[in-house]
Amino acid sequence: MRVTVIGAGVAGLVTAIELASRGARVEIVERGAAPGAQACTWFAGGMLAPWCEQATAEPQVAALGAASIAWWQRHFADTVQRGTLVVAASRDAGELELFGRRTDRFEATDAALIGALEPDLAGRFHRGLFFPDEAHLDPRRALQALTAQLAAMGVTIRYGVDADVERVVADRVIDCRGIAARDTLEDLRGVRGEMIMLRAPDIHLTRPVRLLHPRFGVYVIPRGQGVFMLGGTLLESSSHGPVTVRSAMDLLNAAYALHPAFAEAQILELGVGVRPAFPDNLPRVSRRGNVIHVNGLYRHGFLLSPAMAQQAAQMALANIPEASACISS
Repeated sequence: MRVTVIGAGVAGLVTAIELASRGARVEIVERGAAPGAQACTWFAGGMLAPWCEQATAEPQVAALGAASIAWWQRHFADTVQRGTLVVAASRDAGELELFGRRTDRFEATDAALIGALEPDLAGRFHRGLFFPDEAHLDPRRALQALTAQLAAMGVTIRYGVDADVERVVADRVIDCRGIAARDTLEDLRGVRGEMIMLRAPDIHLTRPVRLLHPRFGVYVIPRGQGVFMLGGTLLESSSHGPVTVRSAMDLLNAAYALHPAFAEAQILELGVGVRPAFPDNLPRVSRRGNVIHVNGLYRHGFLLSPAMAQQAAQMALANIPEASACISS
């Protein structure tokens, strides 16, 4: 069976791997110049944190996302499984208690354990939550690894091709265009996320750290060699405009609150990604005629792509009649 995947973001690449591993002849077409470049995938955090996400997401996200950790470990050797540390200032202890009530598979931590997990945070926080089974990865390096795997599997990627979904000639077409699919998926909306990359060589963290606050939560993710990503913004907007002053201030203030040495960090990059989301913030795999749509991954692109890709591959190769398969466990 010949299958064309439209879109070389994380959803498209993972879906192509699932299809090719099942024997399909796969081609990917991508309107950009490189996998995920300047799309929301490019600016993703890369946290594989299904249990932390229970704080704001539906239970299905954790159920399906948990399996993604093993998938990424198989396909990207540099997936790091050192857990997630969640902390809050003493005045925001209520936020920590609320987060704990909404999540599971964590250990309550005191100041001593926080210092043992992350020595640079010793003495800075009295209480926290540690999610030992969670993982994280560098999205840009992961995309490169997936691209290399696909090349080894005989999958070609054609860049600079702005394909018309309805006119692609193939046995099956998998639409993984993200927010660009609003021309077909009428209830798809954009949720803007803004991020900052910093270099702070004097700070050493070995896992993602989430700092809770009544107004917003910020995550700090180590990328290695003293580089960190700051993120956590959720704005109901489809604008791809530059990072706003408000978001930059929120992210940088949170980093400073986590550790004052971030005040001396160098700002390497500011970026904006528009996440595709449906009204219920859950992803969907749906079929309309010959086209299967994989979309609505919201803020869970790396976490849920494996599960959604497996559903899409099964639908494409099993000759299931036109249908819609929302996320399921």
